[in-house]
Amino acid sequence: MIMLQHLISNTPVWVWALLVFLVSRGIAAMKPGETSLTKLAIVPALFTAWGAWSLGHRFGGSWEAWAEWLVGIGAGMALGWMLLRRATLTLNASTGKVWRSADYSLLPLLLVTFAVKYGFEVALSASPSLSADGSFRAAYLLLSGGFTGIFIGKYVRYLRAARLVMPSGKLEAAG
Repeated sequence: MIMLQHLISNTPVWVWALLVFLVSRGIAAMKPGETSLTKLAIVPALFTAWGAWSLGHRFGGSWEAWAEWLVGIGAGMALGWMLLRRATLTLNASTGKVWRSADYSLLPLLLVTFAVKYGFEVALSASPSLSADGSFRAAYLLLSGGFTGIFIGKYVRYLRAARLVMPSGKLEAAG
């Protein structure tokens, strides 16, 4: 119990704020409705920024680390694309907003992604030498990239739905 209290008290406030934000986004996604492409881009942008920051902070300019992370992103994008294959996605051309059916996969994905990334970050903070362990490093980079890729893949699916309806050049107003 003391270790858990120590862990929680040493976690930066922004991490807890991020968790609250992610939970609110996951709950909101459970209701069908219209939303902007800009709002849909927030979660993939957050995880991409968090992942890139973590890579730069933990592995610097290691091209191998970046390559592993990008492989994870590629695999995750395919999965994210597939997760929305049955979703109803339509674009309101007058508002530029996407109508989407309820997405019950988002909240669990956000929670698992957060827990995995948080767990890896805690492990690396407690034992920085883990970044040199090949197996740990590969798991961290592939999973981190994979989860980020899922959110990117889902966003690309939303973009494709919008592009199928909107003539090119009109998507700028969609934000």
